[in-house]
Amino acid sequence: MQLLGFFGIIKESTKIIFTWRKIFSQITLALVLPLSFIILAYSQISDFLVEKIQHDQHALNHVKANSPKNNKLANLVTSDIIELCLSTVVYYVLVLIFSVLSTSTVVYTIACVYTSRCISFGRVMSVIPKVWKRLMITYLWSFLAVSIYIVSIIVTILICYLLSDLSHSPAIAVTLGFVLLILFLFGFVYISVILDLAGVISVLEDICGVQAMFKSKNLIKGKTGISIAINLLLAIGSMASHTVFRISMASGYGSGFLKSGVAVLCFLFLLQLSLFGLVAQTVIYFVCKSYHHENINKSALLLAEYVPLQADDVKLEKVDV
Repeated sequence: MQLLGFFGIIKESTKIIFTWRKIFSQITLALVLPLSFIILAYSQISDFLVEKIQHDQHALNHVKANSPKNNKLANLVTSDIIELCLSTVVYYVLVLIFSVLSTSTVVYTIACVYTSRCISFGRVMSVIPKVWKRLMITYLWSFLAVSIYIVSIIVTILICYLLSDLSHSPAIAVTLGFVLLILFLFGFVYISVILDLAGVISVLEDICGVQAMFKSKNLIKGKTGISIAINLLLAIGSMASHTVFRISMASGYGSGFLKSGVAVLCFLFLLQLSLFGLVAQTVIYFVCKSYHHENINKSALLLAEYVPLQADDVKLEKVDV
C-alpha cells in the first residue's frame, strides 16, 4: 500500500466507496447530507444578511441624523448584525457536530474494511461515543491553529504594506503582496493536510489535539506532495461548487426551475465530494502508515468493545495499482 500515488489513492478511495456503497450510503444520508445542506444553506443566509446590512447602512447614510427614520434604520442595522453573528455561531456549532460524527464513522468504517472486520451501520455509530471527545478537541485546536495562522499572515501583510509605503515604491508592494499570497496559500494547504490527517489519527489512535497534529506532521513525510495535491483537488472542487451555487442563486437570469436544478446538482456534487474527501483522508493515513512501516493493531477493532488503534501488531495489506 505504501506504493500508492496520487491516482492510486483516488482509485482506492473510489473503489472502497463503491464496494461498500450500502454502509457509505447510510452514513451519507444520516450525517454527510445534513452537513452539506448546512454549508450551502449558510452561504445563502449569510449572503442575504450581508446584502440586507449593506442596504440598510446605505439608507442610513442618506438620512438626517437623530431623526426617527435614522433611529429606526440604525436599529435595523444592529438587528441585522446580531442575526448574522448568531447564525454564524449556530453554523459553526452545527458544522463542528456533524463533522465529528461523519469523520468518526467514515474513518472507522475504512479501518474495519482494511482489517476485515464485520461492518454494520449500528456498530459504526456505536463508536461515536468513544471517539467524539478526542476528535472534538483536535478540531478545536485546528480552529485555533488556523485562526493564529490567518492573523499572523494579515499582520505580516500590513507590516510589509507599511514598509513598502514608506519606500514609495508601488512595484515593491505588488511584488511582495504576490509572493506573500503564494506563500500563504501554500502554507494554508499544508496546514489543512496536517489538520485533516490529525482528525483521522484522533479517531484511530489514543491521542488528540496538539499531539495528534505533531503525529500527523511526521506521518505525512514522504507523502507530503501527494497529500497536498489531493487536498488541492478537493478544495478546488468545493470552491467550484460553492461558486456555481452562489452565482446561480444570485443571478437574475433563468427560471426558478433552472436555478433549482443547478442548486440540486451543486448540492449532490458537494455531497459526493465531502464523502470522497473523508475516505481519501483515511486512505492517506493508511498509506502513510505503510510507507513508514508502522503496523495496525487488528484486535483493537472489536466494535463491541472499542479501543483505539495502536501501531505495533498487524501489517497493512499491500494494494497493487
